[in-house]
Amino acid sequence: MRKSYRIKKESEFQRVFETHNSVANHKFVVYQMEKPGQKHFRVGISVGKKIGNAVHRNWVKRRIRQTLLEVKPQLRSDVDFLVIARSAADGLSMAETKKNLVHVLKRAHLLDEKVRIRI
Repeated sequence: MRKSYRIKKESEFQRVFETHNSVANHKFVVYQMEKPGQKHFRVGISVGKKIGNAVHRNWVKRRIRQTLLEVKPQLRSDVDFLVIARSAADGLSMAETKKNLVHVLKRAHLLDEKVRIRI
């Protein structure tokens, strides 16, 4: 994903956290903040140190980014959101990662419900 789709600054992460608008399942937590008039969504990804070493954390982040890239056309454009991986997300296959992330995004009403996503 291009840099314009990413949330990188600590202050931007905190602004989304402070909205207290979150949805979770066993593998991921999604915080979201409405931003009317925004051209496209922005996402921040956080994987804590409870998930292995740096290699494992980067592996999980790559899988999250790939899933978001695949569902990008169905994502709402007027939000900033954070995806936080829980410790149970370590060791998931790509299909399991996609299934769990799509589930939590649907619960957060960030995905268009009419479009079917292949898992």
